[in-house]
Amino acid sequence: MSTSPSARLAELGITLPSVPAPAGSYVPARRTGSLVFTAGQVPFVDGKPAALGKVGAEVDADEAYRMARLCALNALAAVHSLVGIDSVTGIVKVVGFVASAPGFTGQPKVINGASDLLGEVFGEAGLHARSAVGVAELPLGVPVEVELVVELGTA
Repeated sequence: MSTSPSARLAELGITLPSVPAPAGSYVPARRTGSLVFTAGQVPFVDGKPAALGKVGAEVDADEAYRMARLCALNALAAVHSLVGIDSVTGIVKVVGFVASAPGFTGQPKVINGASDLLGEVFGEAGLHARSAVGVAELPLGVPVEVELVVELGTA
């Protein structure tokens, strides 16, 4: 991709949010060598959950897709606060957790919200390995949580 991630975000009309203070004994992102791992990010907007409930019950799959997109944006903000978004040369792995109502099996479609955003921002460099996992509960009752592993350039 010839356009930097920050320029691509601007083209898309997306502003990275502020990184909320951790709710426990951890940091939002940690670098080791050429990789940055983010903590799980939930769909917060202005420090508050954008949605609550289980997917397939209180939250439909389309809304959950949007929440996964928001989680990925929050994860990118955590990366940006640590190393700067333009130092990212690729997305290595996405792990998504979906608070699922009994019988809901659309976790991959929900986590596509995160994957699609990363593709829009990073193009081919946004292609990644991924896990989409259904869980009984997530922190604060949110429907989705996403974590990233990103690769940094050598320069």
